[in-house]
Amino acid sequence: MCGQRPYAIEFYEAPQGDKPVLRWIKEDLSVRQRRALGYAVYRLLQRYGVSICDTEFGRQLGGGLFEFRLRLKAPTDGESALVRVFCHAAGGRVILLLGGYGKGKDSGRRRQDREIKVARRRLTEYLRRHRDVDRDSPGLERL
Repeated sequence: MCGQRPYAIEFYEAPQGDKPVLRWIKEDLSVRQRRALGYAVYRLLQRYGVSICDTEFGRQLGGGLFEFRLRLKAPTDGESALVRVFCHAAGGRVILLLGGYGKGKDSGRRRQDREIKVARRRLTEYLRRHRDVDRDSPGLERL
């Protein structure tokens, strides 16, 4: 990894404790898709972080949000999908996974916009919650 330690991957956790991206991966993706996504996160996202947007695998969405995309192809059984994961560079070489969906099931623009909106809402909530923790914790500094 070019002498630098890999980015840490964290799943967004809702105030109630739910991790919606992890749930989506476990419940909505096939075993093959989960393996491919896990391998791509390990080999690409952990290596490049937000710089993934300089490649075909990423795109800046603005407002602190970026997209990690992976086209899954399986020529033997026809299973293929375009998987999108919405992320935020949370600082300190941490990538926060905020949302995701398999575009193959519903490739419409409305669905994409709705998923991005959900990711933005989670990001806003995450930043507010962590800002409040920093403010309420004397002696802790933000990096």
